[in-house]
Amino acid sequence: MHPALDDLSQPSDESTPRSFHIAFCVDDHYCRSMGATITSIIDNNPGVDFTFHVFGFSISEDNRQRFNRLTVKYGVATHIHIIDPDIFKPFAHISQFSYYSPTIFTRLLIPSTLQGITDKVLYLDADILCLGSIVELMQLDFGDSAAIVVPDADETTRRRCAALHLSSQRYFNSGVMYMNVDQWMAQEITEKTIHSILENGKNYRFPDQDALNVVLEGKIKYTDRKWNFLYDLIHDLEKDKRQMRDIGPIGFIHFAGAVKPWNDWCLHASTDLFIKYHKLSPWADIALDPEPRNYKEMRMFSRFLMKRGQVFNSFRWYMKYLAAR
Repeated sequence: MHPALDDLSQPSDESTPRSFHIAFCVDDHYCRSMGATITSIIDNNPGVDFTFHVFGFSISEDNRQRFNRLTVKYGVATHIHIIDPDIFKPFAHISQFSYYSPTIFTRLLIPSTLQGITDKVLYLDADILCLGSIVELMQLDFGDSAAIVVPDADETTRRRCAALHLSSQRYFNSGVMYMNVDQWMAQEITEKTIHSILENGKNYRFPDQDALNVVLEGKIKYTDRKWNFLYDLIHDLEKDKRQMRDIGPIGFIHFAGAVKPWNDWCLHASTDLFIKYHKLSPWADIALDPEPRNYKEMRMFSRFLMKRGQVFNSFRWYMKYLAAR
């Protein structure tokens, strides 16, 4: 598959062998958090030559300018790839396609876009922060594997392996995927994953992640959880624990739950960690979310307030939740 992409990047030396490529798939809403992810990587890895790629169906002019400011401020290469939705037309005849937003396919286009530019690329979700050097990860040997991945939480692994009939009894979280571009293309991982989603997606809880686990079984290497440490803020907030748990030395912390560290209303110390890197980014002038933005967040906030003994405020936000449903 060779996606028709409009590459709106600035000129750079992305083809130099020493440049390490990192890719994100975001919309305008997640550009702010992506900025913190990027600056956390740069801040913890002085002297490493990075090339950052953004894939999306549309990126506002404001976010494009902010993203390209990273080149001026930090000397990194930046590329914006706007995806042409027509790329998915060949799959339109499959009725199940209508059930899914094309955004779930976006990261599958990374290898074909970057083939010939780099032989490996690290994909990251935009709710991740880097907390240390990633040189060890960069130097991992792929062998013939299409990707290097990190195991998901034990309970998630147990449930998804049973549901997907994975004989390996291993299941990875796709928020961090270190891709071997040539092997990915040679093994036609993108095409197989899209077909898996379209044919079996009704049975998948996480359509693209489940499909990737099915297609990539036996074709990947697993590495340490420190490269995708899953931190669920709801776990803390349901117990009114507002400080970060001791997680030891890790490379990437992944706030994969429904509450994010840029939700200032959660009153959790993870917000301070996010602010540290947010202030270093070109999005620093954009405030954190001061209060819940949708009914799901309103309901969670109501629960958290009740745990804190703020009964009146909890009731008030529960009424807002009922009105917003």
